[in-house]
Amino acid sequence: MGTRQNDIKRPQDGGRPISQGVRIGHVHLKVANIKRALGFYCGVLGFELVVRLGSEAAFISTGGYHHHIGLNTWESRGGSPPAPGTTGLYHLAILYPTRAELSDALRRVIHAGIQLDGASDHGVSEALYLRDPDENGVELCWDRPRDKWPHLPDGRLQMFTRALDLESLLAETSET
Repeated sequence: MGTRQNDIKRPQDGGRPISQGVRIGHVHLKVANIKRALGFYCGVLGFELVVRLGSEAAFISTGGYHHHIGLNTWESRGGSPPAPGTTGLYHLAILYPTRAELSDALRRVIHAGIQLDGASDHGVSEALYLRDPDENGVELCWDRPRDKWPHLPDGRLQMFTRALDLESLLAETSET
């Protein structure tokens, strides 16, 4: 018997919020083909292969972390993407440390001939939206410094969705 949404106690209802140090560690994606998925995540986006378990699974990361993304075919080898209108992962977000690094990611995507689904300025961040070879949604983004986030006159955070100026993003240069 599962928990119903109305039965969940929320912090605003008197529940204690979790630690501010909590973060998302990694995501596992069901893919149809490991080699094809590695071609996208390592070949196009530049992640590093940490461990590969034949044609069944691979673990990739950046900066020496054990894995940011797990790719597996345990329940999905040769499978097709979920049909629209079904539940599941909407997208995973890959957070770049600087705007210049996001610019580099955009150049990689363009060079690989991958179509963008969208590009948005959210005030707090800038984001590129695309699909991996298994049609999983992928967001490539960077967060503006907190002191640059837009706020309403009453101090509340103001997020929005506006078109991202891709030419301006491409004009960024990386110092790495």
